[in-house]
Amino acid sequence: MENLEQQGLSEHLRDLRRCLIISLIAVGVCFTLSYPFSKELGVWFFKPLVAVLPQGSSLIFISYQEAFFFI
Repeated sequence: MENLEQQGLSEHLRDLRRCLIISLIAVGVCFTLSYPFSKELGVWFFKPLVAVLPQGSSLIFISYQEAFFFI
């Protein structure tokens, strides 16, 4: 078994803070890049569902906030 290096609490917290900052930056960058394509992404995600809907029917949203995501 490998002999892992022991770290103190402050080193663990520094490492956690670094990982959280990198993760938040990555989420922000991905959100910024994908937001202009949100309508196309919504169409792409709903395409399998719309394909199996009966003819003449449409999707309905049962809560107020659901409609804001893909309209």
